[in-house]
Amino acid sequence: YRDLCLAANGFAQVFPEHKYLIVECLRELGYIVGMTGDGVNDAPALKRADIGVAVAGATDAARAAADIILTEEGLGTIIHGIVISREIFSRISNFITYRIAATLQLLFFFFIAVLAFHPSDYEQPPDVEDWPDFFHLPVLMLMLITLLNDGTLITIAYDYAEASTLPNKWNLKALFLTSSVLGFVSCLSSLVLLFFLLDSWNESGLLQSLGMKGVQYGQIITAIYLKVSVSDFLTLFSARTGPRFFWTIPPAPMLLAGATLALTLSSILSILWPSGTLDGIEVEGLQTNMGLFVFVWLYALVFWVFQDVLKVLSYKWMFAINFNDINATGVVVMPESAKKLIKEYDAAMEGHK
Repeated sequence: YRDLCLAANGFAQVFPEHKYLIVECLRELGYIVGMTGDGVNDAPALKRADIGVAVAGATDAARAAADIILTEEGLGTIIHGIVISREIFSRISNFITYRIAATLQLLFFFFIAVLAFHPSDYEQPPDVEDWPDFFHLPVLMLMLITLLNDGTLITIAYDYAEASTLPNKWNLKALFLTSSVLGFVSCLSSLVLLFFLLDSWNESGLLQSLGMKGVQYGQIITAIYLKVSVSDFLTLFSARTGPRFFWTIPPAPMLLAGATLALTLSSILSILWPSGTLDGIEVEGLQTNMGLFVFVWLYALVFWVFQDVLKVLSYKWMFAINFNDINATGVVVMPESAKKLIKEYDAAMEGHK
């Protein structure tokens, strides 16, 4: 009966066991089945379906067997519930994408920075204490990054989300690939900036060629803190729009306010951070080098745009090669046997005309 259940447009004069059989056939074919009903004769099928919906005024038996009970007349409430559930799915997907991307950026940046960058090997300003043998940020700065990050992330629950036109289905490989692209760009841009800052006293280095002066080690620490913070928060705006560019879906006021507050606090801290040492690491605010502050912000914005473009291209590539069956996600595909039966029914109907 499986192909028959798929090929038929509807069934009439069915008994309770027939309704149960139809639901069971569709479930055995691997489909997620929803069933609505209001009477005792619908209870077996309501219980067997993946999602049983008892309409308003249903009998106690139907209510007991159903997963969802409607309190308003009509079936339009089901459509509204589907739209809301898909919006929630979109927010959850955005949250996971951003969380993976942010975690990859932080973990790989600090891991690579500690192992690959040795400040003592770079040219240093004269008459200062030698720079340390390896690079790392003070624990307090790491805590501030994660604290402001988590505070901003809470607001994603209030963000605007568009319901997909097709049923949603998790594609974890595609999600992880997208997150990896976002995290990779953020991590790479932070590592490149760290190299430029450590190389700032080299007369043939990039910063010197741009007319900027050499950067003290304490300000290098603060500038990297600013860059990682800004990239972390901007990545959220790329992660929340899926395969589209970040400007296609405007952020909700709550999300925009949370991100603006976090970026403002990070910027103020990087400027006004008092000179001194944290965990034995020299730290100095950027108030005496506002040119570097502006440079870090512009640098982060440029790579953010590049990050978003690369994300969109990654989605286009995945759709083009049907990565992990991404094109079939949420799409009902009939087996060839059912399609053949439909053609036979259509031919038979034409013959009776």
